Formats: sequence, C-alpha cells, structure tokens
Amino acid sequence: MASTVEESRLSLRLGGGGSAPFATALLQASGWDRLVDDALERITACESLDELFEVVDDAGRCCWNDAVRRARADEATAWDGLDDRPLYWARLSVGAALRRLETPPLDRQQREALLHRWDRTTRGIDRPLWPDRSDAEVLIMVSGFDVFGLDTSLRHSNPSGAAALRLDGALLETPHGTARVRSVVLPVSWGAFDQGVVEDAFGPVLRPGPDRADLIMTISMTGRGRMDVEKWAGNARGGSPDNERAQRFGAVSRASHWPQPFDSPEWIETTLPYAAMIAAGSGPWPVALRDGIREWPAGTLPDPRALRDRPDPSPGSSAAAGTGGDYLSNESMYRANRLRQGLQAWDVPGGHLHVSALAYPDDPTVITDGAFEADRRAVVDQTVALVRAAAGAVGRRRR
Repeated sequence: MASTVEESRLSLRLGGGGSAPFATALLQASGWDRLVDDALERITACESLDELFEVVDDAGRCCWNDAVRRARADEATAWDGLDDRPLYWARLSVGAALRRLETPPLDRQQREALLHRWDRTTRGIDRPLWPDRSDAEVLIMVSGFDVFGLDTSLRHSNPSGAAALRLDGALLETPHGTARVRSVVLPVSWGAFDQGVVEDAFGPVLRPGPDRADLIMTISMTGRGRMDVEKWAGNARGGSPDNERAQRFGAVSRASHWPQPFDSPEWIETTLPYAAMIAAGSGPWPVALRDGIREWPAGTLPDPRALRDRPDPSPGSSAAAGTGGDYLSNESMYRANRLRQGLQAWDVPGGHLHVSALAYPDDPTVITDGAFEADRRAVVDQTVALVRAAAGAVGRRRR
C-alpha cells in the first residue's frame, strides 16, 4: 500500500540539513523512539490477525496515555511534556510500518481497518468514556488538533493539541464544583472529517443517558496574540489544503452513521458561556467573542459578486465562512454542534475556542528552546483556565 503525503514527510530534514530526518531527531530527543520501537516490536511478533488487532489497540492506547501523562506532569523533565509533536510523528511512524506489514497477510480492507484502529486509539477516541466519574462532576468534552502547515515548517506545534493532552482526565476545581475533562486530538484532514471522525469523537458523549457531557468545546489555533470564542460556525468549506494537501469546497458533508438534522443548518451559533470565559480574566492574551461572517444573501448562491461580510448572518443566507473561517476549525465546531442538535442535546452548551499561535526560535534549524516552550505553556495554561471558567458556569447553572 502506497504511503500517504503525511508519511512522506518522515524522511524530510529540517531546513534541508541535519544528519537525521526531523521526525527521527524529534522522536529520539523526546524519548518517544522507545515507544515507537516497542510498538513495532510487538506488532511484528504477531502471528494472527486477531492478535495483531489486539496489539495495535493496546499500543495505540499506550501512546495516547503516555502523551497525556507527560503533558499533565508538573515536574520538570528532559523534554517538555507539553510538546504535542512526538505523538503526531510517532503515529505516522507506526502507521507507515503498518502500511508495509507483510505478516500476517492482510487484504486491503483488513489493512485499512487496522490503520483506522491505530489512528483512533492514538487520538484518544476509542476508549472508555468517563473512568471513575462521580454523579456530582460536570463532564466536559474538548478536542484539539494535530500539527499542520508542515510544508512551511516541519517543526510546527499546535497548542490546541497540547492543551487537549494537558486536559485529558483532568479534574478542574471551580467555585461551583468539580469538572472532569475528556479530550481527543483531531486530524487536519478533510477525508477523515468526511468519514466522521468528529462525530465519532463527540457522539458517544452526546447520546442520551448518564454519559452525556455537560459541555462540549472544539479548540484550534488562530493568529498570534488572541483567544477567540467563535460566535458562528458556517456550513462551508473553503478548500485550503490539509495535511495530505487535499482540498474540499462547498457544503460540509454528512456523517451517515450519526443522527443529524434533516436539513443541515447554514449557521450554528455558539452556546458556550462566553461571558464567563471573558470575565475570568485569564492571560496573557485577550479573550473575546468573535463575530464577522461571510455569506451569500438569500437567493444569491453561487453568484460571487453577491458575497458579503457581515457581523452576523442575515435571514435565509448561505454560508461562505463562519467567524472562525472556512477551514477545519470552523468545521469541527459545525460538525460537533450539528450532531448535538441531531441528538437533541439542547441543554449541552457547545462551541469553539481559537487559541493563540506560537512564536518559534529564530534559528529555523532549532527544534525547541526555553522561550518557545514557555510560550506554548502560557497558551496551554490560558486554555485550561478558559475551559475551567466554562465548566464553572455550567456548574453554577446546574445548582
């Protein structure tokens, strides 16, 4: 099976130089090479298909759990535990090996299923929902994203993914009770979104019953120096290339295996407690409710001359971009909250938080340094503070 565009970057060197590919150097420096080697050793020792699926499941969960453990550790370590990049490159490294695996024999469908299992378990998606939860806890579900923009720089990190790792399993104390957080990290992939990865991540915690979350929040990275609660998600795809260099245009596709409104709404407005999030006084970056959408007024789609920008959608308009744009960040909010509507979780607040981008070392060949790590930690800490503020608002409402 041919490698993917993402896997092809495993052999690239940072800035065209260096003695080892960037992924190899990063995994070795962070100690993640041992996790990759252990997973591959276990996988290549499998003698049956059943054993192989079992090992892939376990190895994938081990990778996710180790990334979470490192991100949640407070003590100083040789490599910054909040670095989200090793998990990404480890996932690709093992995935590439699974694509080439010859024993036991696999047909195409079996191999695709195996790769799917590896991907989902290393994203925190396929696992028990709320281990050790109590009835008094507020249940919060969040998502971050993989690194992206790797054709610009291989060393990119994504603070939304780092925040998701930091938050997974966290117990956040608020003036109105304790909140328990479950996190996943989403791929930067139109194809995976078409296949329903967002719905598969959020659906289990939006179904009716005791495991239903009390709040859902998708999180991604925006420009430098701001934290935005997005007011509107739009039913629109603008075509920016994903990590596979694929593009999508038009309306957001539907996940066939999850309930959704019969007609997909053009716009979905946030129901996050943004006033409490803004009032929390977190820093270092300003927090705001962001408005400003792009639309076709009613009856004008697809005339490009009719496109216009407005603070909020006009009646009957068609979406061209939400307040967070027309890329996968907008779509993560749209899909999670379209599903929330489809499952009639009307009392569950939902929306999207855009967090500040990072400032990288001036030397383009440097993978990390103290200032970069401190910057990422500041963004992650502020993200945690905003999730805590939202959880507190939900807890106050429940009392």
